[in-house]
Amino acid sequence: MQPPNILLIHVDQHRFDCVGVNGHPAAHTPNLDRLAAEGVNFTHAFCPIAVCMPARTSLMTGCYATQHGCLVNDGVEGHRLACSDLPVFSRTLKAAGYTLGYVGKWGIGLDASPAMLGFDDYIPASAYRGWRAAQGLPPPPRTNGWFGEPDTGVTPEQSALGWGADQVLTLLERYAGVPFFLRWDPDEPHLPSKPPEPFASSIKPEHVPPWRSFPDPLQGKPTIQRQQLRSWGIDGWTWERWAPVVAYYLGVVALIDHQIGRILAKLDALGLAERTLVVYTSDHGDLCGGHGMIDKHYVMYDDVMRVPLIMRLRGRLPAGYTVDAFVTSALDLATTFCAVAGAEPPPTFQGHDLVELANGGPPQRDKVFGSYHGAQFGAYSQRMVRTREWKYIWNPTAEDEMYHLTVDPGELQNCAVNPGCVNILHALRRELAEWMEETKDPLLNEWTRRQLLDGYKT
Repeated sequence: MQPPNILLIHVDQHRFDCVGVNGHPAAHTPNLDRLAAEGVNFTHAFCPIAVCMPARTSLMTGCYATQHGCLVNDGVEGHRLACSDLPVFSRTLKAAGYTLGYVGKWGIGLDASPAMLGFDDYIPASAYRGWRAAQGLPPPPRTNGWFGEPDTGVTPEQSALGWGADQVLTLLERYAGVPFFLRWDPDEPHLPSKPPEPFASSIKPEHVPPWRSFPDPLQGKPTIQRQQLRSWGIDGWTWERWAPVVAYYLGVVALIDHQIGRILAKLDALGLAERTLVVYTSDHGDLCGGHGMIDKHYVMYDDVMRVPLIMRLRGRLPAGYTVDAFVTSALDLATTFCAVAGAEPPPTFQGHDLVELANGGPPQRDKVFGSYHGAQFGAYSQRMVRTREWKYIWNPTAEDEMYHLTVDPGELQNCAVNPGCVNILHALRRELAEWMEETKDPLLNEWTRRQLLDGYKT
């Protein structure tokens, strides 16, 4: 019996809460909502690191950034590629007889080409620029920096998302007779958001409510967060300044959803829908005004750590089912792809089979962990442990952070220095140290152990 096909739609910086089924009142995502109604919505999925290249490397290698070694994006102090010999799920699928295709942003921090990782076809996102110019279309606008504006020179089907979906549709037709793994990684909805009409006007700024993390005075929090406001030139922005930025962001999300509708229709037309695992997720989220900030750096708030994750596999996944168990999306997907293909995951993989979990298997995580290591603004280490009720963020060179999520879901009040929370603080520090020990995190040493385990940290 032929194993299921796998279609992974892996976007860039899509917040968990910006999907209709996940509750945002202005998000227009009927096709993602349909996918959730026909499959499983994982409502507590988290990335292991909220930086593009390390997160994508974790998805390929099934392990944490501190294990594979690609800690920051290229062009950043301390950047290095992970070893090309690391086990990756794509080689496992190739050995199991799959044809592999990849469309869009690469951003994988392995010292290896797509072909070396087993991909038969790779269509880079950069090819869109040449296609757009060849059609006589003007280049995308660049007048509003990172804060977004309409792309008036193209229709939705002529946009980068429309072009990328076209490449996916072409490969689906080619792959229809063989077991395949096909991955689409758009650059969107990563800011700056540049939706064409009608999506640029589809969501009105006045209809976009503030995030529950806005406003945030950033009191009692690391200085770097206040510096980020100054670095981006957004210090003192009101919600009236942020609402148009978020409206354009949601417009791009709606355009992504529109293209997903085309892809789902193609699966139906080719007779592939019944035997294709469809996965929608993101490498991480985006602040997009959350806590008054932009992008994803120097913080580990849920705005950037929590991601959408929806899966459909008719006959093997229940329809309209919600899983609220903790999931580390990148690691668990790598393991899941191997399991679906009937292959043994490599022993270095840290994830769990999400198909088994969705079918009543016991939850494998009662907490999630994450790390951060720096960006274009400089090196900066963080580690995180998040439970259902609490989140602790260890900042070795700054104030620690701890948030009581059940009473403060916006993560506004830092409880790390609250004398009434000292027992919780110490317990979470122990949990974090145990995870760092288990994953052989090089930041855990004789000096940092004193911070975490002996209380030498305020």
